[in-house]
Amino acid sequence: MIGSPPSAEARQVVRAAAQWLALMESGSANERDRANLQSWRDSHSSHEQAWQKAQLLRQRFADLPSALAMASLDRPQASRRTVLKRAVGAVALVPTAWLISRQLPLDVWSADLRTATGEGKKVQLADGSTLQLNTASAVDIDMKKRLLKLVEGEIALNVPGTSPLTIQTHFGQVVVSQSDVCVRQGQTGCKVSVLKGTVQLQPLRGPVFSLRGGQQVSLQAMGAGAVEPFDVLAPGWRDGVLMAQNQPLGDFLRELSTYRPGVLRWEPELESLRVTGSFRLEDTDRILALLAASLPLEVHSRTRYWVTLLPRKNIV
Repeated sequence: MIGSPPSAEARQVVRAAAQWLALMESGSANERDRANLQSWRDSHSSHEQAWQKAQLLRQRFADLPSALAMASLDRPQASRRTVLKRAVGAVALVPTAWLISRQLPLDVWSADLRTATGEGKKVQLADGSTLQLNTASAVDIDMKKRLLKLVEGEIALNVPGTSPLTIQTHFGQVVVSQSDVCVRQGQTGCKVSVLKGTVQLQPLRGPVFSLRGGQQVSLQAMGAGAVEPFDVLAPGWRDGVLMAQNQPLGDFLRELSTYRPGVLRWEPELESLRVTGSFRLEDTDRILALLAASLPLEVHSRTRYWVTLLPRKNIV
Protein backbone atom coordinates (compact mmCIF):
# COMPACT_ATOMS: atom_id res chain seq x y z
CA MET A 1 0.00 0.00 0.00
CA ILE A 2 1.34 3.44 -0.89
CA GLY A 3 1.90 5.79 2.07
CA SER A 4 0.08 9.10 1.85
CA PRO A 5 2.46 11.89 0.79
CA PRO A 6 2.16 15.37 2.28
CA SER A 7 -0.22 17.75 0.56
CA ALA A 8 0.88 20.62 -1.66
CA GLU A 9 -0.06 23.00 1.16
CA ALA A 10 2.12 21.11 3.65
CA ARG A 11 5.08 21.13 1.26
CA GLN A 12 4.59 24.84 0.69
CA VAL A 13 4.79 25.50 4.44
CA VAL A 14 8.01 23.49 4.68
CA ARG A 15 9.50 25.33 1.70
CA ALA A 16 8.55 28.65 3.27
CA ALA A 17 10.23 27.68 6.56
CA ALA A 18 13.35 26.64 4.65
CA GLN A 19 13.35 29.94 2.75
CA TRP A 20 12.97 31.91 5.96
CA LEU A 21 15.86 29.96 7.47
CA ALA A 22 18.01 30.69 4.43
CA LEU A 23 17.22 34.41 4.70
CA MET A 24 17.97 34.56 8.42
CA GLU A 25 21.28 32.73 7.93
CA SER A 26 22.32 34.87 4.95
CA GLY A 27 23.26 37.86 7.11
CA SER A 28 21.17 40.23 5.00
CA ALA A 29 17.95 40.07 7.04
CA ASN A 30 16.76 43.39 8.47
CA GLU A 31 14.29 44.29 11.21
CA ARG A 32 11.36 44.20 8.81
CA ASP A 33 12.38 40.69 7.68
CA ARG A 34 12.49 39.52 11.28
CA ALA A 35 9.10 41.08 11.98
CA ASN A 36 7.65 39.42 8.86
CA LEU A 37 9.08 36.08 9.97
CA GLN A 38 7.45 36.44 13.37
CA SER A 39 4.15 37.36 11.72
CA TRP A 40 4.39 34.27 9.48
CA ARG A 41 5.13 32.04 12.48
CA ASP A 42 2.19 33.48 14.43
CA SER A 43 -0.29 33.19 11.56
CA HIS A 44 -0.73 29.40 11.82
CA SER A 45 0.38 26.61 14.12
CA SER A 46 1.79 24.62 11.17
CA HIS A 47 4.10 27.55 10.37
CA GLU A 48 5.52 27.56 13.89
CA GLN A 49 5.97 23.78 13.86
CA ALA A 50 7.82 23.92 10.54
CA TRP A 51 10.04 26.74 11.83
CA GLN A 52 10.94 24.79 14.97
CA LYS A 53 11.87 21.78 12.85
CA ALA A 54 14.00 24.03 10.66
CA GLN A 55 15.77 25.37 13.74
CA LEU A 56 16.50 21.88 15.01
CA LEU A 57 17.83 20.91 11.62
CA ARG A 58 19.99 24.04 11.54
CA GLN A 59 21.74 22.86 14.70
CA ARG A 60 22.73 19.65 12.93
CA PHE A 61 24.68 21.71 10.39
CA ALA A 62 26.08 24.17 12.92
CA ASP A 63 29.70 23.08 12.40
CA LEU A 64 29.69 23.49 8.65
CA PRO A 65 30.67 27.19 8.44
CA SER A 66 33.72 26.89 10.71
CA ALA A 67 34.93 23.79 8.88
CA LEU A 68 34.76 25.52 5.55
CA ALA A 69 36.29 28.68 6.98
CA MET A 70 39.29 26.74 8.37
CA ALA A 71 39.83 25.13 5.00
CA SER A 72 40.11 28.58 3.46
CA LEU A 73 42.83 29.98 5.76
CA ASP A 74 45.75 28.94 3.57
CA ARG A 75 44.20 30.46 0.44
CA PRO A 76 44.89 33.90 -1.05
CA GLN A 77 42.67 36.70 0.30
CA ALA A 78 40.39 36.93 -2.78
CA SER A 79 39.95 33.17 -2.90
CA ARG A 80 39.32 33.12 0.85
CA ARG A 81 36.44 35.56 0.52
CA THR A 82 34.94 33.39 -2.23
CA VAL A 83 35.14 30.25 -0.08
CA LEU A 84 33.63 31.97 2.94
CA LYS A 85 30.83 33.37 0.82
CA ARG A 86 30.11 29.88 -0.48
CA ALA A 87 30.16 28.59 3.08
CA VAL A 88 27.38 30.95 4.08
CA GLY A 89 25.41 29.90 1.01
CA ALA A 90 25.94 26.24 1.78
CA VAL A 91 24.69 26.67 5.34
CA ALA A 92 21.53 28.28 4.04
CA LEU A 93 20.93 25.80 1.25
CA VAL A 94 21.69 22.50 2.99
CA PRO A 95 18.79 22.77 5.47
CA THR A 96 16.54 23.97 2.65
CA ALA A 97 17.38 20.98 0.47
CA TRP A 98 17.16 18.61 3.43
CA LEU A 99 13.76 19.89 4.55
CA ILE A 100 12.29 19.72 1.07
CA SER A 101 13.75 16.28 0.35
CA ARG A 102 12.20 14.96 3.57
CA GLN A 103 8.83 16.09 2.20
CA LEU A 104 9.28 14.30 -1.15
CA PRO A 105 9.08 10.54 -0.50
CA LEU A 106 11.11 8.03 -2.48
CA ASP A 107 8.03 6.83 -4.35
CA VAL A 108 7.66 10.31 -5.86
CA TRP A 109 11.26 10.47 -7.06
CA SER A 110 11.14 6.92 -8.42
CA ALA A 111 7.74 7.20 -10.14
CA ASP A 112 7.49 6.27 -13.82
CA LEU A 113 6.27 9.76 -14.68
CA ARG A 114 6.49 12.90 -12.57
CA THR A 115 6.38 16.65 -13.00
CA ALA A 116 8.09 19.46 -11.15
CA THR A 117 6.32 22.52 -9.77
CA GLY A 118 4.88 24.47 -12.68
CA GLU A 119 5.48 21.65 -15.17
CA GLY A 120 2.85 19.69 -17.08
CA LYS A 121 3.23 16.52 -19.09
CA LYS A 122 1.07 14.71 -21.66
CA VAL A 123 1.74 11.19 -22.94
CA GLN A 124 -0.09 8.61 -25.04
CA LEU A 125 -0.20 5.14 -23.53
CA ALA A 126 0.27 1.93 -25.48
CA ASP A 127 -3.49 1.33 -25.81
CA GLY A 128 -4.17 4.81 -27.23
CA SER A 129 -5.30 6.33 -23.94
CA THR A 130 -4.09 9.85 -23.12
CA LEU A 131 -2.57 10.65 -19.74
CA GLN A 132 -1.81 14.17 -18.51
CA LEU A 133 0.02 15.17 -15.34
CA ASN A 134 -0.60 18.47 -13.64
CA THR A 135 2.00 20.40 -11.62
CA ALA A 136 4.01 18.51 -8.96
CA SER A 137 2.46 15.12 -9.78
CA ALA A 138 3.71 11.56 -10.00
CA VAL A 139 2.27 8.31 -11.34
CA ASP A 140 3.39 4.69 -11.80
CA ILE A 141 2.21 2.81 -14.89
CA ASP A 142 1.73 -0.94 -15.26
CA MET A 143 0.03 -1.58 -18.61
CA LYS A 144 0.24 -5.35 -18.16
CA LYS A 145 -2.06 -5.04 -15.17
CA ARG A 146 -3.77 -2.01 -16.76
CA LEU A 147 -3.10 -0.11 -13.57
CA LEU A 148 -2.03 3.48 -12.89
CA LYS A 149 -0.95 4.36 -9.35
CA LEU A 150 -1.41 8.03 -8.55
CA VAL A 151 1.47 8.71 -6.18
CA GLU A 152 0.94 12.45 -5.84
CA GLY A 153 -0.87 15.38 -7.42
CA GLU A 154 -3.38 15.36 -10.25
CA ILE A 155 -3.84 13.47 -13.50
CA ALA A 156 -6.34 13.48 -16.35
CA LEU A 157 -7.04 10.22 -18.17
CA ASN A 158 -8.96 9.76 -21.41
CA VAL A 159 -9.63 6.11 -22.26
CA PRO A 160 -11.28 5.82 -25.71
CA GLY A 161 -11.61 2.02 -25.73
CA THR A 162 -13.72 -0.45 -23.79
CA SER A 163 -10.77 -2.17 -22.08
CA PRO A 164 -10.70 -0.46 -18.66
CA LEU A 165 -7.75 1.18 -16.95
CA THR A 166 -7.76 1.38 -13.16
CA ILE A 167 -6.43 4.40 -11.28
CA GLN A 168 -5.30 3.44 -7.79
CA THR A 169 -5.26 6.26 -5.24
CA HIS A 170 -4.63 6.38 -1.50
CA PHE A 171 -8.41 6.53 -0.97
CA GLY A 172 -9.78 3.97 -3.42
CA GLN A 173 -9.84 2.98 -7.07
CA VAL A 174 -11.31 4.53 -10.21
CA VAL A 175 -12.07 2.23 -13.15
CA VAL A 176 -12.11 4.13 -16.45
CA SER A 177 -13.31 2.97 -19.88
CA GLN A 178 -14.68 5.10 -22.72
CA SER A 179 -14.44 8.00 -20.30
CA ASP A 180 -12.56 11.21 -19.61
CA VAL A 181 -11.72 11.83 -15.95
CA CYS A 182 -9.59 14.05 -13.69
CA VAL A 183 -8.30 12.71 -10.37
CA ARG A 184 -6.70 15.05 -7.84
CA GLN A 185 -5.13 13.57 -4.74
CA GLY A 186 -4.42 15.50 -1.54
CA GLN A 187 -3.37 14.57 1.95
CA THR A 188 -6.88 13.99 3.27
CA GLY A 189 -8.88 13.09 0.17
CA CYS A 190 -9.06 12.52 -3.54
CA LYS A 191 -11.41 14.41 -5.87
CA VAL A 192 -12.69 12.50 -8.90
CA SER A 193 -14.28 14.57 -11.67
CA VAL A 194 -15.83 13.00 -14.78
CA LEU A 195 -15.80 15.14 -17.93
CA LYS A 196 -17.58 12.55 -20.08
CA GLY A 197 -18.61 8.92 -19.93
CA THR A 198 -19.10 6.88 -16.75
CA VAL A 199 -16.52 5.54 -14.28
CA GLN A 200 -16.77 2.99 -11.47
CA LEU A 201 -15.48 3.98 -8.05
CA GLN A 202 -14.40 1.66 -5.25
CA PRO A 203 -13.79 3.67 -2.04
CA LEU A 204 -11.67 2.21 0.74
CA ARG A 205 -14.95 1.85 2.64
CA GLY A 206 -18.40 1.50 1.18
CA PRO A 207 -19.92 -0.03 -1.96
CA VAL A 208 -18.86 0.37 -5.57
CA PHE A 209 -20.80 3.09 -7.38
CA SER A 210 -20.91 4.89 -10.73
CA LEU A 211 -20.05 8.50 -11.48
CA ARG A 212 -21.29 10.08 -14.70
CA GLY A 213 -20.11 12.93 -16.89
CA GLY A 214 -20.73 16.28 -15.24
CA GLN A 215 -20.36 14.84 -11.73
CA GLN A 216 -17.60 14.86 -9.14
CA VAL A 217 -17.06 13.30 -5.73
CA SER A 218 -14.47 13.30 -2.96
CA LEU A 219 -13.02 9.99 -1.77
CA GLN A 220 -11.70 9.95 1.78
CA ALA A 221 -10.41 7.38 4.24
CA MET A 222 -13.91 6.89 5.66
CA GLY A 223 -15.57 6.55 2.25
CA ALA A 224 -17.11 8.70 -0.46
CA GLY A 225 -18.67 12.10 0.05
CA ALA A 226 -21.75 13.47 -1.66
CA VAL A 227 -21.89 13.52 -5.47
CA GLU A 228 -21.80 17.12 -6.73
CA PRO A 229 -22.00 18.91 -10.09
CA PHE A 230 -18.71 19.07 -11.93
CA ASP A 231 -16.76 22.35 -11.82
CA VAL A 232 -16.33 23.12 -15.52
CA LEU A 233 -13.48 25.58 -14.82
CA ALA A 234 -11.32 23.11 -12.90
CA PRO A 235 -9.76 21.18 -15.82
CA GLY A 236 -8.46 24.34 -17.49
CA TRP A 237 -4.95 23.25 -16.45
CA ARG A 238 -5.05 20.61 -19.21
CA ASP A 239 -4.87 23.49 -21.70
CA GLY A 240 -2.36 25.43 -19.60
CA VAL A 241 -4.99 27.82 -18.25
CA LEU A 242 -6.07 28.74 -14.72
CA MET A 243 -9.66 29.98 -14.80
CA ALA A 244 -11.68 31.84 -12.19
CA GLN A 245 -15.27 33.09 -12.04
CA ASN A 246 -15.82 35.54 -9.18
CA GLN A 247 -13.44 33.47 -7.07
CA PRO A 248 -12.02 34.72 -3.74
CA LEU A 249 -8.47 35.92 -4.33
CA GLY A 250 -7.15 33.80 -1.47
CA ASP A 251 -8.44 30.59 -3.07
CA PHE A 252 -7.08 31.68 -6.45
CA LEU A 253 -3.63 32.42 -5.03
CA ARG A 254 -3.45 29.12 -3.18
CA GLU A 255 -4.09 27.35 -6.47
CA LEU A 256 -1.65 29.59 -8.34
CA SER A 257 1.08 28.92 -5.76
CA THR A 258 1.09 25.23 -6.71
CA TYR A 259 2.40 26.28 -10.14
CA ARG A 260 5.15 28.58 -8.80
CA PRO A 261 8.46 27.47 -7.26
CA GLY A 262 9.43 29.37 -4.14
CA VAL A 263 7.24 31.37 -1.78
CA LEU A 264 4.11 33.36 -2.63
CA ARG A 265 2.64 35.29 0.30
CA TRP A 266 -0.18 37.81 0.67
CA GLU A 267 -1.75 39.92 3.37
CA PRO A 268 -4.98 38.55 4.95
CA GLU A 269 -7.03 41.58 3.86
CA LEU A 270 -6.55 40.54 0.22
CA GLU A 271 -8.27 37.17 0.77
CA SER A 272 -11.80 38.37 0.03
CA LEU A 273 -11.08 40.27 -3.20
CA ARG A 274 -12.71 38.62 -6.23
CA VAL A 275 -11.04 37.32 -9.40
CA THR A 276 -12.56 36.55 -12.80
CA GLY A 277 -10.62 35.60 -15.90
CA SER A 278 -8.51 33.06 -17.77
CA PHE A 279 -4.78 33.13 -17.05
CA ARG A 280 -2.00 31.37 -18.95
CA LEU A 281 0.03 29.22 -16.58
CA GLU A 282 3.17 29.43 -18.71
CA ASP A 283 4.00 32.79 -17.09
CA THR A 284 2.86 33.09 -13.47
CA ASP A 285 4.75 36.38 -13.05
CA ARG A 286 2.49 37.85 -15.70
CA ILE A 287 -0.55 36.53 -13.82
CA LEU A 288 0.59 38.45 -10.74
CA ALA A 289 1.11 41.57 -12.86
CA LEU A 290 -2.40 41.23 -14.26
CA LEU A 291 -3.83 40.89 -10.76
CA ALA A 292 -1.99 44.05 -9.71
CA ALA A 293 -3.39 45.89 -12.74
CA SER A 294 -6.99 44.93 -12.02
CA LEU A 295 -7.11 44.74 -8.21
CA PRO A 296 -6.00 47.10 -5.42
CA LEU A 297 -2.78 45.28 -4.66
CA GLU A 298 0.97 45.56 -5.24
CA VAL A 299 3.51 42.87 -6.07
CA HIS A 300 6.74 43.03 -4.05
CA SER A 301 9.48 40.68 -5.28
CA ARG A 302 12.51 40.06 -3.09
CA THR A 303 13.60 37.55 -5.72
CA ARG A 304 11.84 35.57 -8.46
CA TYR A 305 11.16 32.94 -5.80
CA TRP A 306 10.08 35.20 -2.94
CA VAL A 307 7.01 37.30 -3.74
CA THR A 308 4.61 39.12 -1.43
CA LEU A 309 1.29 40.75 -2.36
CA LEU A 310 0.35 43.83 -0.35
CA PRO A 311 -2.69 46.14 -0.42
CA ARG A 312 -2.06 49.07 -2.73
CA LYS A 313 -1.22 52.28 -0.93
CA ASN A 314 -3.43 55.28 -1.70
CA ILE A 315 -1.33 58.13 -3.02
CA VAL A 316 -2.74 61.53 -2.13
